[in-house]
Amino acid sequence: MTGYDLPKLNAVLNAAATVLLLAGYVAIRAKYVRLHMTLMLTAVGVSAAFLTSYLTYHFAVRGVEATRYTGEYRGAYLAILASHTVLAAVVAPLVLVTAGLALRKKFHTHLWFGRITLPIWLYVSVTGVVIFLFLKDLYPTGP
Repeated sequence: MTGYDLPKLNAVLNAAATVLLLAGYVAIRAKYVRLHMTLMLTAVGVSAAFLTSYLTYHFAVRGVEATRYTGEYRGAYLAILASHTVLAAVVAPLVLVTAGLALRKKFHTHLWFGRITLPIWLYVSVTGVVIFLFLKDLYPTGP
C-alpha cells in the first residue's frame, strides 16, 4: 500500500462508518444499549481514521494539490462536494459533543443531539463515497 491507495481506503472507511451508524441506530431502536454504544464509538474511531488518512493524502501525498472533476456531471459533483464539505465541518464537533454527552450519561441531551447528528453524519459518510466514485479515475497511481 502506498499513499496513492489512500483515496480507496478513505472510501472504504466512509462506507464502514455508514454501516456502523445504521447498525447503531437499529441497535438503539431495539434497546440494545451496549451494542449501540459499541457500534457508535467504533464509528467515531473509523471516522477519525478516515480523517487522518484524508489529511495525510491531501497534505503529505498530494501536497495540497486539488483533484479537479471535469466530467459530464460537474454541476452535480460540485453541489454534492459543497454540501459534503460544509456538513463535514459541522458534523465533526457535533459527533464529539453527542458522544461526550453519552459518555457522561446525559442521555436526554444526547438523544436530542443524536437526532441532529446522525442524519448529517450519514449524509457526510455516504457522500464521501459518492465523491470518491466521481473522482476515482482521476487519482494518480504514483509520483
